[in-house]
Amino acid sequence: MRTDHEAAPGTLGTPGTPARWANLRVLWSYVRPYRRVLVAGILLGLLTTGMGLAEPMVVKWVLDGLGTGQPIAPAVAVLIVLMAVGATVGLVQWIMLGRMGEHIVLDARTAMVRRLLRVRMGDLTGRSSGELVTRVTSDTVLMREAAASSVVEFVNGAVGIIGALVLMAVLDWVLLATTFATLLVVAVVIALLMPGLARAEKQAQESVGHMGAALEGAMRAIRTVKASRAEERESGRILDQARESARHSIRAVRIEAVTWTITGAGISIAIMLILGIGAYRVSSGELAVSGLVAFLLYAFQLTTPAMELTQVFTQLQSGIAAAARMSEIQALGVETDRPGADAGPAAGPADGGPVMSFHGVTARYAPATPAALDAVSIDIARTGHTAIVGPSGAGKTTMFSLMLRFLHPEAGEVRLDGRPLTDWPLATLRSRVVYVEQDTPLVPGTLAENLRYTNPDADDDRLWQALAAVHLAERARGLAQGLDTPMSTAAISGGERQRVALARALVSDPEILLLDEATAQLDGVTEAAVQRSIRAIAARGAVVTIAHRLSTVVDADRIIVMEAGRCRAAGTHTELLAADALYRDLVTALRIGPVGPREPDPVG
Repeated sequence: MRTDHEAAPGTLGTPGTPARWANLRVLWSYVRPYRRVLVAGILLGLLTTGMGLAEPMVVKWVLDGLGTGQPIAPAVAVLIVLMAVGATVGLVQWIMLGRMGEHIVLDARTAMVRRLLRVRMGDLTGRSSGELVTRVTSDTVLMREAAASSVVEFVNGAVGIIGALVLMAVLDWVLLATTFATLLVVAVVIALLMPGLARAEKQAQESVGHMGAALEGAMRAIRTVKASRAEERESGRILDQARESARHSIRAVRIEAVTWTITGAGISIAIMLILGIGAYRVSSGELAVSGLVAFLLYAFQLTTPAMELTQVFTQLQSGIAAAARMSEIQALGVETDRPGADAGPAAGPADGGPVMSFHGVTARYAPATPAALDAVSIDIARTGHTAIVGPSGAGKTTMFSLMLRFLHPEAGEVRLDGRPLTDWPLATLRSRVVYVEQDTPLVPGTLAENLRYTNPDADDDRLWQALAAVHLAERARGLAQGLDTPMSTAAISGGERQRVALARALVSDPEILLLDEATAQLDGVTEAAVQRSIRAIAARGAVVTIAHRLSTVVDADRIIVMEAGRCRAAGTHTELLAADALYRDLVTALRIGPVGPREPDPVG
């Protein structure tokens, strides 16, 4: 059974509603699809509890029979049946609830993974991927214990305690009052300890998330860490979070240990009082020995449900803390299409007009921050190679983010085929645009799966052609399993990773190809081959390149010079050399053309 939690509200609490209750509703949202299984588990638990409650009365029956000389075989047979059936029912319940718990974890992870991969890029800014992974992994396990078994254990424990107290009342009111007073004190003490336990559990889980984030960041930059002799520093930073988590976890363990100790001590004190007062009442003839033995058995039985309830409250604190962190994921905004968006015919000219255009676009990454783009108006030709250059922070990558709708304009609009991007379904827009990132990450899977990532139907011949175009075919043939080699087992260099990403773009045969410094790590021969492939694509579609190495764009059909979020100039390499001082400075810094002494590279 699967559920769709993607559209569920992810707020930690609504106005006037405590966050704790909101998080409990999150827990219930994952349990609700399995409510029939839960009810069955509760019924089985009640059956087991009822049989356990009947056993002391059957023992009293046996003792009374021994005292009066009546046959005890029927009572012994009933006792054996109760024990055997109770054990069998308990086994079935355990398996049933265990399966339900694993399905709940699967549903939670499914919902969170689907949500995370659809979250708007802006909402992911500032969030560590390591911490998000922790929420999908460890937090869901904590939630399972709270959501799957706590309800059943709570009902079983409550019924066990109430049933035992009722039968104790049948046996002797005085001993019941003694037991009840002791349990009341224990309950008050536990209620006072629970808030501290909840805080400790939440802080421990947050520290685990921070530790995961720090470790993920260090492993991603492991070459830099080692080259900088920073192993000890990074270890210390990560272990600081581990120690912080341990500190909070130890505090939670202390509180939990105190809770369990008080519960056990309360039961022990109650039993001692029962023995003392019960012995006196037996000696005075007010209570039969069999009644005292049955009462003691019920007192011993109170230990299990009392411990179960203590564990339930402990699990709920962990589950509530996990639900709070999971709710934050559900609260992140996801990418959506504007109502009425369709992939119908273009409103703009089919031939000759720009494939994509910026019209007075202003964009910023957060309110009250400087504009990353400021009133930019440019056209991207339907065919040909357009290069975007400029110093760091000029707005080059922001333009790509706007073209892919990772970011939305504050003013103005970006158009595709003359229509605003918001009029196009995201799937249609991104099927027409292929993006090669600056860091050129590879996705988990084989080499073939990486190459087919944007074109799953491509045949092997197409893959080999793309690999040959980026001078990677021989390297691929030398891998242990060729195209089926998992990337996690292949020793791939930075330049090879970049070539795989470029080959992936070639396999897709893009209509619009966005290259974010995609040739930075290539040697001259390979770069020349890649440039030939780019020119082939530019002959039938649009290629837009962000370049920090101007050598990759001097042959571009059009070069756009950006500075401080504005379009400073546009033209060919020759035109810009003659007309724009900033472009001349950039060219001079990279020793392209007739230039003077090399200056420090201002291009980021």
